[in-house]
Amino acid sequence: MTLQIIGRLAGTLALTVALAGCIDVTMDVKVKNATDATGTMTQTIAAQFYPMIKANASSDSSGNGFCAAKDKGTLVENSDGSATCTIVKDGKFADLAFDDGKESVTFTSPGPGLVRVAWPTKELSSGLDAAASGSAAGGASGAASDAEAKKAADQMKAAMGAYFAGHFLTLSVSGGEITDTNMTLAADKQSASDKIPFTDLLNGTAKFPDELYAVVKVN
Repeated sequence: MTLQIIGRLAGTLALTVALAGCIDVTMDVKVKNATDATGTMTQTIAAQFYPMIKANASSDSSGNGFCAAKDKGTLVENSDGSATCTIVKDGKFADLAFDDGKESVTFTSPGPGLVRVAWPTKELSSGLDAAASGSAAGGASGAASDAEAKKAADQMKAAMGAYFAGHFLTLSVSGGEITDTNMTLAADKQSASDKIPFTDLLNGTAKFPDELYAVVKVN
């Protein structure tokens, strides 16, 4: 389950009149046993922006838009005008890739009956940062210097940040008793999660360990 898809989505939205936000993303891994899990990614775009995103998607032939068919997402247009895209992958750990077969979540066994689920955190910041910089670079072609390109990227990030304010990326792990984690442990110890503001990712102010992880007891 890669987080590059979030960076790609941010880039798509940035190109849509810089409306790179009003979106919440939840990525959940539910461990089923020592070899299998279900991964679910849910993305929600607010009502005031979805019609613009939908219009842009109808003219996008790249297949990289919101809830693209290539990602096999299920799109629900909600009664309030918002839209929710849900992508579910179920099966062996190696099959839980969400973007062109690339894998970023890892599964290891620290002991009998235990599954350790971990997300390397470098991509958490680089995905959105790269999207902002990449969009800016496209608009700043022919810039006289790297300094001008950096300024354009900073301006794009600032514009994106205004729309991302108050929206979050939530990572969660469930499926059994959590025996060890550096995420926020639920009171019943049956799940662990982190809710990360998108603005912190864009601004580079999010502070992470090298990875976010949770160990699930499966038997």
